[in-house]
Order: sequence, then C-alpha cells, then structure tokens
Amino acid sequence: MSRNLTEKQQKFLDVLFEEAEGDPVVAKKLAGYAPTVGTTAIVNPLQSEIAELTKKFISSVATKAAYSMKQIMERPTDLGNKEKMAAAKDILDRGGFKASDKVEIQTANPLFILPPKHAEDN
Repeated sequence: MSRNLTEKQQKFLDVLFEEAEGDPVVAKKLAGYAPTVGTTAIVNPLQSEIAELTKKFISSVATKAAYSMKQIMERPTDLGNKEKMAAAKDILDRGGFKASDKVEIQTANPLFILPPKHAEDN
C-alpha cells in the first residue's frame, strides 16, 4: 500500500483475508474498532486497498482452481464436476487467466498484392 494508513486500518486489511475470511464485520472487530463504528465508515476509505488485496487473493487461489480442472479431466465422471469446472473457470477468468478469443497472425515479411488499376471508360 502506498499511502499512510492508521494502525487500525492496516490491521483491518491484514485480517480481512485471513482470520476474517473476507467478512468486513469480523475484520472490524479483530482490528479493534469500537462496535459503534460503522463498517461502511471503515470500508469506504479503503476501497482501493481492498480491491488490490482482492485481486491478489484471487490470484493466490487460481492455482487451486487450475489444479481442480486437472482433477476433473482425470476423473470426468465424478459427481459435481460441472459445478466445480464452472467455479474454477470463473476464478481463473477473474484472476486474469481468461482464454484468448482472438487469433494473432504474424509474418516475417508482410506483403499485400493488389490488383492492377484499370482506367474506366466513360
């Protein structure tokens, strides 16, 4: 994080994806905020930091999602594979590992041959 955070804000971010398991209300309590402090008042100023940590979290679980896809390929008849595959695909897509939809063609010497111009008779 590039900006200076209070000790409680930093603690909130530290526990949000660990002990609090993503629950901001639990993270608020673990960070030592008073019960009267609204969760929104804590979360709103930390939106960019939470978004950055969310991206890092998704990237960290992407390997497990990829491994899950491998297990499905090895045991394609197991129950629940369709749902597991959809969940794994979603995590990988959100982590930036989405399959490419475009085809890129490269050549060493690109050359375009156009037909000759003909004068039109008027």
